[in-house]
Amino acid sequence: MKTWRRAAGFWPALAGSLLVVALVAALPAQADAGAQATPAGPRDVILATTTSTADSGLLDVLVPMFAERTGYNLAPIAVGSGAAIELGTRGEADVLLVHSPRAEAEFMDSGAGARRELVMFNDFVIVGPPGDPVAITAAATAADAMATIARNEATFISRGDDSGTHARELALWEQAGIDPAGGWYVESGTGMGDTLNIASERQAYTLADRGTYLALRDRLDLEVLVENDSALLNVYHVITVDPAQSDTINVAGATAFADFLLAPETQAVIGQFGVEEFGEPLFTPCAANSCGRFAEEATPVASPVATPASARP
Repeated sequence: MKTWRRAAGFWPALAGSLLVVALVAALPAQADAGAQATPAGPRDVILATTTSTADSGLLDVLVPMFAERTGYNLAPIAVGSGAAIELGTRGEADVLLVHSPRAEAEFMDSGAGARRELVMFNDFVIVGPPGDPVAITAAATAADAMATIARNEATFISRGDDSGTHARELALWEQAGIDPAGGWYVESGTGMGDTLNIASERQAYTLADRGTYLALRDRLDLEVLVENDSALLNVYHVITVDPAQSDTINVAGATAFADFLLAPETQAVIGQFGVEEFGEPLFTPCAANSCGRFAEEATPVASPVATPASARP
């Protein structure tokens, strides 16, 4: 029988080659072990949210953080809360982040929402020209301040867009017993940032969420004139849309986003957002209702008024 002999150095070379092959083969497995797992099913999650989460800059932090943690791609649509809820009703969004408690309750009661959780809060403020020409700072309550604006026919810029801010403004007018109308009352039909810019340009009063105001303060000629009224509390909920609204609802992605917002790490980020730049947080985290029964307190109860008075005498 013929015996095959390998040249000197063959076996060491073969062993070295096999080792290299083994190491190369192991590299993808090692990389995969440390990489974010790719979600099963659709990776895009459509978020319908209020403009304040975009204008304040919070979404700029949360969107990449969510992608890094979960592998999902968050696609935000920033509109007024009313429009965001309507997108959910039509099944054109997977999850909502909104701040209009009454509209949210109606959405849930209709069966369009599957899950609603408290995420965070900040507050509304009434802002206006430096010097406060009609002296609303002397008012005892936010509703009294609105009455003073109407009585003096001082220019007021309303969102006029069925947003959470607009809903709160209308509730304040109702509390004051006023049906705002006339040349002094201007509806912008735009988001919070644009409404603030218009109010600044026209030296008018408006209602704003504190977060957006602080984010834009340096380019506005407006000051906070009325604040710290319980009627100005501004609460945000995350709502997953019921899959019965559309067969395209990304249930897993919506659930992942809701869980992400409520996670302690995300809540900590929300609680620190704005501190470095503005010296105070723009939002207060409130997962698991950890900061009180704000859902109920955030819906102002209008004072009983038999016949709302016109803003014009």
